[in-house]
Amino acid sequence: MKIIKYFFQFIFICLFFLICKLLGYKKSSNFGAKFGEFFGPVFRSKKTISKNLKIAFPQISNDEIKNISKNMWKNYGRILAEYMYIKNFRNLKLKKFIEIENSNILEDINKKNKPVIFISGHFNNFELLAMIIEMTGIDLAALYRPLNNLFLNEIMIKIRAKYICKNQIPKGISGVKSMVNSFKNGTSIAMMIDQRVSQGEKVSFFNSPALTTTIPAQFVKKYNCQIVPLYIERIDKYYFKVKVDKPFELNQNNSIEQISETLNRWLEKKILNNPNQWIWSHNRWK
Repeated sequence: MKIIKYFFQFIFICLFFLICKLLGYKKSSNFGAKFGEFFGPVFRSKKTISKNLKIAFPQISNDEIKNISKNMWKNYGRILAEYMYIKNFRNLKLKKFIEIENSNILEDINKKNKPVIFISGHFNNFELLAMIIEMTGIDLAALYRPLNNLFLNEIMIKIRAKYICKNQIPKGISGVKSMVNSFKNGTSIAMMIDQRVSQGEKVSFFNSPALTTTIPAQFVKKYNCQIVPLYIERIDKYYFKVKVDKPFELNQNNSIEQISETLNRWLEKKILNNPNQWIWSHNRWK
């Protein structure tokens, strides 16, 4: 039954992509916003979003929950529509829509030719981050979570490998081994650290314990490498501002827990910066 369900989802999304391709960048982004606002709540639990928001904002009102949820789904829909224009971002046809702050940090990493761990969360069109890093000239591998829908997953792998980051590493035990081998060979790693993981440690996140990946911390402990955070924000619907923050002042003397808590504090600040642009539908505190 799941195969049939996934197949019809695949056909549905393909039709959506086709419409977006025909509309052009701005119109498809607006279409995606309406699409996400309408269909998002159908596919994901409102209870999970509400629970997450109440953990992060204990005093939040029901009206605020509805408003943030609506804006989140609209943003999610825009991201989905923009997959049809990743190629245009890559070949600089849509260059004017992206502003990069502190790009000198990326340039410096490229010159030093020493691998680092890039981290971020599911803020806005997070797919653009790995693309921007790789376009700087940095040898990069991006860690990704395969989609449950095997039909859609094949499309996403091809889009990501061709236009976002040519070296894609799936999450899992084999993925961790690939990460280590790539890193030893001088390849930097880009990964999202804001999702719940089965193989992690409970670390405080908005004052509540949440299963958190310790992979960045383990790399610091083993290789004494830098962790470089990136944040992307949507501005005026179609434009993006990418901020490359300074590397964290962490080293092998810090514990796994200390490093992971530092990264979670950074995530919290970025989420508070614009709660409408973080994906609250993940069951983060399960």
